[in-house]
Amino acid sequence: MVKPVFVTGGTGFVGAHVVRALLDAGYPVRALVRSSSPLENLRGLAIELVKGDLKNPDLSALMRGCQAACHVAAHYSLWQRDRELLYQNNVLGSRNLFNAAREAGIDRVVYTSSVAAIGVKPGGALANETYQSSVDRLIGAYKQSKYWAEREADNAVALGQDIVIVNPSTPIGANDIKPTPTGDIILRFLQGRMPAYVNTGLNFIDVRDVARGHVLALERGKTGERYILGDRNLTLKAFLDRLATLTGLSAPKHTVPLWLPLTVAWVDEKILARLGKTPSVPLDGVRMSAEPMYYNASKAVRELGLPQSGIDGALQEAVTWFQQHFEISAEAETAGL
Repeated sequence: MVKPVFVTGGTGFVGAHVVRALLDAGYPVRALVRSSSPLENLRGLAIELVKGDLKNPDLSALMRGCQAACHVAAHYSLWQRDRELLYQNNVLGSRNLFNAAREAGIDRVVYTSSVAAIGVKPGGALANETYQSSVDRLIGAYKQSKYWAEREADNAVALGQDIVIVNPSTPIGANDIKPTPTGDIILRFLQGRMPAYVNTGLNFIDVRDVARGHVLALERGKTGERYILGDRNLTLKAFLDRLATLTGLSAPKHTVPLWLPLTVAWVDEKILARLGKTPSVPLDGVRMSAEPMYYNASKAVRELGLPQSGIDGALQEAVTWFQQHFEISAEAETAGL
């Protein structure tokens, strides 16, 4: 009998798809869930749930009996006020997970990092796994926390643990429960709340391909290696044009000069937040958009067999899911969504 795979972050967007991909591949799953986590993304799945979090002193006991682990859980925030929270969860939480996995006799850990930890090449050039921005050039506490979490993985590998790192780019699809920043773009587009856009670019991938990439990394990845899980490099305009074609809605036609959202974000975080108001635009998020974030995923395709399904099917899945779970404008409804 195959022993379970221990999964953290299984209630989230990527984690829920990883759980499904593991089940599809024949692996039993034991998922770590916090008592406060919504379980909607795991409803109806034949998995074992254990209550706890990455700070549990008895985390190794919860992992005992599993053959492998997929550490997907992370705190995501672009707010500068959350720097300490990001360090506690993403860096120290990962350290605790790796230590617990070693104590529990886990054979292999797949650690879900991010292309955020790699950084971007100037001018929109493609970055691969061999590229690394200096940590001071990684914009924001989130990216830096993912960089330092990878160093925790490297340290664990140096001590003899079998850890494979995967670096998803920008996943798209159903079950984007929070939603993610990209899911929020799709939602705002559907709700008619995107009159203009910033001139930037991203690497997009179907979230189901990301999930499959985790299973492939578990089965075929090389210890200590990182694998970019990405697919299509597109400008934000091209992405919005695809959404327009899919939905029949109009894509925004005007760009926003970067200084404008930078000014709004600065006022939001530096002034309004200190007056007790909830900021709406993260300064680091705007700063990130100054350069296209493009990546080359050929290593994962070549060594793991990472699928490259394109994003049109994932966009349709995302649109349908957001329609079912969020309030969409009447204009979107009449467009046949």
